[in-house]
Amino acid sequence: MKNLKIYQVDAFTDKVFSGNPAAICPLGEWLEEDQMQKIAMENNLSETAFFVKNNGHYDIRWFTPEAEIDLCGHATLASAHVILNYLGSQANKVDFQCKVGALNVLNKDGLLEMDFPSNPPQPIPIPGGTAEALGAQPVETFSKSFCIAVFENESTVKNLKPDFNALEKLDHHLVIATAPGNNVDFVSRVFAPKVGINEDPVTGSAHTELIPLWSEKLNKTQLTARQVSSRGGDLYCELAGDRVKMSGKAVLYMIGEIYI
Repeated sequence: MKNLKIYQVDAFTDKVFSGNPAAICPLGEWLEEDQMQKIAMENNLSETAFFVKNNGHYDIRWFTPEAEIDLCGHATLASAHVILNYLGSQANKVDFQCKVGALNVLNKDGLLEMDFPSNPPQPIPIPGGTAEALGAQPVETFSKSFCIAVFENESTVKNLKPDFNALEKLDHHLVIATAPGNNVDFVSRVFAPKVGINEDPVTGSAHTELIPLWSEKLNKTQLTARQVSSRGGDLYCELAGDRVKMSGKAVLYMIGEIYI
């Protein structure tokens, strides 16, 4: 039997029961993929992150309850929080390696700043069924990897009552609703029923497309964002050439052990 340490961290918030919860499992060596998937299913959170230290950096992988994914912002932020605060690290920076390349997290006066590749989306015709699935007609849509539906105002995004069965039938595995914010530059909600997450509380990967989109729309490179899910979360964003930077806070909710 193996005993594995597990941490549960709320990311993009400074108080528990808000932001986006992630399970974090530091490993000495990789488990079988099937085992990691079963752990993620048992945790039943939007993401479980596993990482292994490797010559000064950390190799990291992320699993939803149903599948491995290529990139996850909030679980990366949560992993850095665990490394910097609970695993004896004396550094103020954590270097990760994943399928999409290098990811760096820098501790800047209590804010954890992530450095990701920028993924500028392009305008696309509004996909058939999008308005019916989201419950409102978007003004325009964009896409790189995800479908981004832009609405006129924050209240429309907040009041969406999506049909998750209909969303699951759309081509994109993740659908983002976004609009200009009342007190921030932009707001969003993220729906991913195809990978077992009806609505994700706060989604870093979505902001790799949202930041360049809103940077161009608002003609500014420093942006504030809020994901207006029921838990909610705040992001401080920057477009830096072909990279995007996202900063946020994180707070520990639980430490436990897994017996497998």
